[in-house]
Amino acid sequence: MTIVLLFAVAAAFGVSLIIPVLQGKTPARGLVFAHGAIAAIALVMLILQFFNQTGTVPQWSLILFVVAALGGFVLFANDLQKKVIPKPLALIHAAAAIVAFLILLFSVINL
Repeated sequence: MTIVLLFAVAAAFGVSLIIPVLQGKTPARGLVFAHGAIAAIALVMLILQFFNQTGTVPQWSLILFVVAALGGFVLFANDLQKKVIPKPLALIHAAAAIVAFLILLFSVINL
């Protein structure tokens, strides 16, 4: 359940990041770091649970979170280089994370 809560907090920060990106503005650097750090911690915990307790983590959730993380690294690199954040990549990153989160959430609450 801790993993789900961490991803939920990361998602809340993500919403506050994607709004300025879609408006063509630069997101707040502190939120970028917080979002990435929290999501990375949750992803590491999810990976550890996947390998330690086989069958408790849905594979598609893990795969999509890894895809979202890879997109997040590219977005972060663009931000550090003060390049324009590509809106399509930001949307793909968000969509992958949302679907992964929903799969994980539904598996935790057994729906």
